[in-house]
Amino acid sequence: MATIESVILEVDDLTAAKRFYTEAFDLDSRLDLRASEAPTTGFRAFTLSLTVSQPANVNSLVNAALDAGATSLKPVTKSLWGYGGVVQAPDGAIWKVATSKKKDTGPASREFDEMVLLIGAADVAESKRFYVDHGLAVGKSFGRKYVEFDTGSSPVKLALYGHRALAKDAGVPAEGAGSHRIVIGSEIGPFTDPDGFVWETPSR
Repeated sequence: MATIESVILEVDDLTAAKRFYTEAFDLDSRLDLRASEAPTTGFRAFTLSLTVSQPANVNSLVNAALDAGATSLKPVTKSLWGYGGVVQAPDGAIWKVATSKKKDTGPASREFDEMVLLIGAADVAESKRFYVDHGLAVGKSFGRKYVEFDTGSSPVKLALYGHRALAKDAGVPAEGAGSHRIVIGSEIGPFTDPDGFVWETPSR
């Protein structure tokens, strides 16, 4: 089964980004950082999500990110689907922290259950076909709106969402240009998908 080993964020200030992610999230080998000066403006057409087991963990992770220098895009709040909030890291990457649970079952921690990369596709159906052709299996699919791939025990999960819908969910305008500033590490690479996201084979 195809897996995603890690995502690589391309950042202006490598030292500052390493400090932020050390203080905000403990992502171990799931996240790598790489220096880049590639031009980028506005929404980069992706978000990264941390799914956690209880509201207290949402608060713990979001507060750690804000203390480390992140900007709040959507304050933590209850909703029909659960509890969560959205922050933007100093490097520009957008992170959503959420749980479907509405009550705490234990002490607060910064542990999370899953890390998910959501790509804002221009055409979800076209991108879905592309990824299926490259060996990814579909786990869930809701027409042209949302696709979640079955990547088994992969450290990073992958899903597709419409570009404007993802921007709205993140709390930012949909407009953006230039580099996505992210590279996806997987044994099924190297290639570039229909939305310009680059995949490469991990060196480690």
